Amino acid sequence: MARRSSSFVCQSCGAVTAKWVGRCESCGEWNTIVEEQTGGGVGGGPQRAPRSKGRVVPLVGLSGDTKEAPRIQTNVAELDRVTGGGFVRGSALLVGGDPGIGKSTLLIQAAAQLANLGHKTIYISGEEAIGQVRLRAERLDLADAPVALAAETSVEDILATLEADKPPAMLILDSVQTLWTDQVESPPGTVTQVRASAQAMVRYAKKNGTTLVLVGHVTKDGQIAGPRVVEHMVDAVLYFEGDGAHQYRILRSVKNRFGATDEIGVFEMTGKGLAEVSNPSALFLGDRSTSSPGAAVFAALEGSRPLLIEIQALVAQSTLGTPRRAVIGWDSARLSMILAVLEARCGVRFSQHDVYLNVAGGLKINEPGADLAVAAALISSLSGLALPANCVYFGEVSLSGAIRPVAQAQSRLKEAEKLGFDQAICPEGNLKDGAASSFKASGLSELGDFVAKLSAEASVSKGAEA
Repeated sequence: MARRSSSFVCQSCGAVTAKWVGRCESCGEWNTIVEEQTGGGVGGGPQRAPRSKGRVVPLVGLSGDTKEAPRIQTNVAELDRVTGGGFVRGSALLVGGDPGIGKSTLLIQAAAQLANLGHKTIYISGEEAIGQVRLRAERLDLADAPVALAAETSVEDILATLEADKPPAMLILDSVQTLWTDQVESPPGTVTQVRASAQAMVRYAKKNGTTLVLVGHVTKDGQIAGPRVVEHMVDAVLYFEGDGAHQYRILRSVKNRFGATDEIGVFEMTGKGLAEVSNPSALFLGDRSTSSPGAAVFAALEGSRPLLIEIQALVAQSTLGTPRRAVIGWDSARLSMILAVLEARCGVRFSQHDVYLNVAGGLKINEPGADLAVAAALISSLSGLALPANCVYFGEVSLSGAIRPVAQAQSRLKEAEKLGFDQAICPEGNLKDGAASSFKASGLSELGDFVAKLSAEASVSKGAEA
């Protein structure tokens, strides 16, 4: 009998090496190389005889009859929005998030909604016992929902249970890192086990038209743990974001083959589970102070949803040789770029000041259109002059100090007008598109013009106080 060979696999990126090393040459992580047995199995693909001839695959053109993918709506509007209008039959989704953020709560609520609508739903937990899942359901007032529960981690047992009855409309596996198959000689949670188990379950979902939802752990950097190949296997990847200090949660789509990416759904964690937030802009602006300097309202766009978010900045005199730069909810490298542009192009000095930047509400934004709002908040805090309470800001700042236009300015202004704002500072290029139909919008082409305007207002304000 031939001896089965082994290989050394990085548990962070999935790279394979011939021998053990302390640091992975692919991703740079330390102590992530683990020896694993190589071989096929349930997730290793179909087994064929050696040197077998392949079959001829028919080739077709790009044109032809296409139908909209059949979907299952959960009646949870925020969840259906992120998935693109509901779960697609036969699709696979991967949901990731920090421990305790509410992934299991959201999925048990979705499962109960589908079960109450008459869809067969199965929830298999690999981390909690059936009693624990039942306690959560009772706390959420969902104990009467006809959801089928099981606590199992063996892929063979799960597949045998599913094939013994009619295929379910939705199958939830919590989590993919706990699954294992005896066809692979590696401990549960390793790259080989995760890849093989996920591939076997995805194959079942595609074959039987079942919507498969896999829950994945995340690393300390917020990325889904395990090899990236799992994210390529599934049709959609959803991240559940939030902060333990805030009761608001953001469900963000970073990959979706059947809908828009970067779409978000906003939830509020309550004693009865996750409640939908139909107007997130009013939520994020609910407790803002209109008379304090250093606060600017940013008209953001998350996927197809416009949001109004408060950007808070604090510029204080530094006693350190190297001033401190701290940012929460935004890219720290982009903050450094904005500070450099303000110093080099606009003559505003921050070299003797500590700079703190925060996105209110625990939200994380990555849009470059927030550059102008961040610059406005920084200058307002430095000068001590509060910005107008009825004005929103958006625009991308280039290294030359130019204000570049952003996408869908009309949607941003409509959202601001709906919440009572009547002024906007935006790129001049967006005014040419007719973005300011019934809105008092001021166009900017250079960041220096905006700084000069605020400086003049600060001088007038100080003269009036004197």
